[in-house]
Amino acid sequence: MPAPRLRIRAIELYERPVRFVKPFRFGAVTVEAAPQAFVRALVDVEGHGEAWGATAEMMMPKWFDKRPDRSPADTVDGLRRSLVEAREAYLSDGRLDTAFGHHAAFTPTLEPKLAAAFGPAQIDKAVLDGLLRVLGLNAFEGLGANVAGLDARLTPDLAGFNLDAFLKSLSPLAEVELRHTVGLLDKPDDLRALLERSPLRWFKIKLGGDISADIDRLGELSAVLEKAVPGHRATLDGNEQYRDAGHVAEFLDRMDAAPALAGFRRALAYLEQPIAREAALARPLGAVAERVPVIIDESDDGYDAFPCARALGYRGVSSKSCKGLYKAMLNRARCAAWGPPHFISAEDLTCQAGLSVQQDTALVAVLGIPHAERNGHQYGEGFGSEAEADAFLAAHPGFYARDTDGTVRLATGSGRLPTAPLRSPGFAHSTDPDWSGLSPLSNPTSALSEGVPP
Repeated sequence: MPAPRLRIRAIELYERPVRFVKPFRFGAVTVEAAPQAFVRALVDVEGHGEAWGATAEMMMPKWFDKRPDRSPADTVDGLRRSLVEAREAYLSDGRLDTAFGHHAAFTPTLEPKLAAAFGPAQIDKAVLDGLLRVLGLNAFEGLGANVAGLDARLTPDLAGFNLDAFLKSLSPLAEVELRHTVGLLDKPDDLRALLERSPLRWFKIKLGGDISADIDRLGELSAVLEKAVPGHRATLDGNEQYRDAGHVAEFLDRMDAAPALAGFRRALAYLEQPIAREAALARPLGAVAERVPVIIDESDDGYDAFPCARALGYRGVSSKSCKGLYKAMLNRARCAAWGPPHFISAEDLTCQAGLSVQQDTALVAVLGIPHAERNGHQYGEGFGSEAEADAFLAAHPGFYARDTDGTVRLATGSGRLPTAPLRSPGFAHSTDPDWSGLSPLSNPTSALSEGVPP
């Protein structure tokens, strides 16, 4: 059955501030607060009716756009401009098309490309939510049936690959294992205390780009993990802090030469985006690619990024809803088409409780990625009010739990997140944020125009 066509009747943009309970440091920046964007989209599905869909995503400073001449506020404003540009373009096209067709018809004009993709990525999630609600399908049923109408028009390397059969063959996971992030500000004692109360097995450790400091810190953290979690697995996140493949090779040399890191080296699954995006896809990884699987994350700024990275020795790519769910799905299809050793990982740009973490977890489960970085719950409480938190707890029991202090948080006590609570009609949620408690999206400080940087 062909994917249903729809018109997008309205798009509403909101935001609210999120104050972190502790600072979050990645790369060269420390963040203590950030706004969360919220999107509502009204879709009219041909022959079926209409419904509102919704989504949310953090507008993290200095991640989508790390240019040194841009302030954190400038980079958040760039994400707002991306949302506004996408809303104007999606609403200007009143034709009937599939959900993916509307996505494919839009070409962002802003820079950098990763930030420009933020706006359409959010609108696509809200449109999909509305489509699923009209059809009475949950995310697992709808994505498996390709109701969005994915095809290979943006991924010509998949021409001839049967996307419908591939999506139908996916078996969504019943649970997703947590991969705990050890941030650059986290101390070994912090990790030790966490492991005394949490049955975690997977860990993601941030690197800072100073080889000696990174090696020393890994030694301290590895000692904690070796004692507390025998058989643990880990990933490393370079957050673009290494200059080039030679710099990465020097880090690997130091790690391999350290007897105290022998256990950690065996536990290491892959290295995420160590090289700055400006240089990461400029030349091959060379011998580094034979020593450890390396994936792209910040370099994943378009549909051509993963094939380009593959040709240079990269073996994987990250899935993040903030970068686009359709790109994640098509990159997962590429991994199936190319075969081992290519893979897709699940990373988390501080997904907050509510729509954001639920929809991203559902996508991870559909793609069959067994573990996912989940760090948003460590830094922000996510909900805007006690009433909103109570509503999400009641609507999704098992996915959330009430803390000893009464706060509703992600139910991380088992080290896994169940996906059964996300199986109601729509994109992984059966209740909404308190829309009355949100502010309209702030106006970007400068007008939208093609090629104008933030």
